[in-house]
Amino acid sequence: MPSRSLNVDESQTILLVDDDESLRTLIRDFLRSYGYRVFEADGGDAMRRILADEQIDVVVLDVMMPGEDGLSLTRSFGASRSFGIIMVSALGSETDRIVGLEIGADDYLAKPVSPRELLARIRAFVRRQNAASAREQPGANYGFANWRLDPVRRLLRDPQKVVISLSGGEFSLLQAFVERPQRVLTRDQLLEYARGPDSESFDRAIDTQISRLRRKLESRCDDELIRTVRNEGYMFMPKVTRA
Repeated sequence: MPSRSLNVDESQTILLVDDDESLRTLIRDFLRSYGYRVFEADGGDAMRRILADEQIDVVVLDVMMPGEDGLSLTRSFGASRSFGIIMVSALGSETDRIVGLEIGADDYLAKPVSPRELLARIRAFVRRQNAASAREQPGANYGFANWRLDPVRRLLRDPQKVVISLSGGEFSLLQAFVERPQRVLTRDQLLEYARGPDSESFDRAIDTQISRLRRKLESRCDDELIRTVRNEGYMFMPKVTRA
C-alpha cells in the first residue's frame, strides 16, 4: 500500500497492465477524460520499466496474462510498494477475489470491467489513502504487549524487535485492530476500517486474513492478541499505547 498522501482530485498517475490492447485503449481514454495521467504496459517487463521511470499512484493489473501473471507480479512487489494495485480478472468467483486480496491487492474487479466502476474504485482507494495519511503523524507508533507498529513506514516489530512480514491486507487489518482495541468488531466493520466503505463484503476473506495474522502474531508470543467472539466478530485484546 502507498505510504505517501494522494490528492483528492484526478491528478494521480495510473498504469494499466493488460495484454488486451483494445481494453487498455478504452480505459486509457476514459481515465484521461477525467484528468488522469495514464501509462500502459502489455505485461510484467513493460510494467517494471515504467515503474522504474515514473511515479505511479495506482496500477490496474490484469490477472491472466501470458508469461508472468498478475498474481505473481503483485506478490513480487510485496507490501512495501509505493503504489496501489487494483486487480481485474475474468476469474470473478469469491475464491478468486479472496486470493487476489490475500496476496496484497488493494481491490479486485471482475471482467468485463466497467470504466465508470473502475473510476469509482480508484477514487475510493485515493480516499482511503488520504484518510490513512491524515491519521499517521510522524513518530506516532502503536505499542501493544511489547510489540511496535509503525504505520508510516508500515513496519511491525515483535517483542524481540524482529520485523514481521505482513501482506498489505494483514497490515491494514492489524492497524484497524490497534486503533480500536478491547472492543468487539464485526466482520463488516473490519472490512470497512481496513478497506473503506466502498469495499464489497467477503466474510471469508476477512476470516482468512485474520487467521493468518493471528498465526503470525501468536508464533512470536504466548499472549492471546486476537479473540474470536462467537456470533459477533473479533476483539483485539491487549492495551494499546501511542507515542
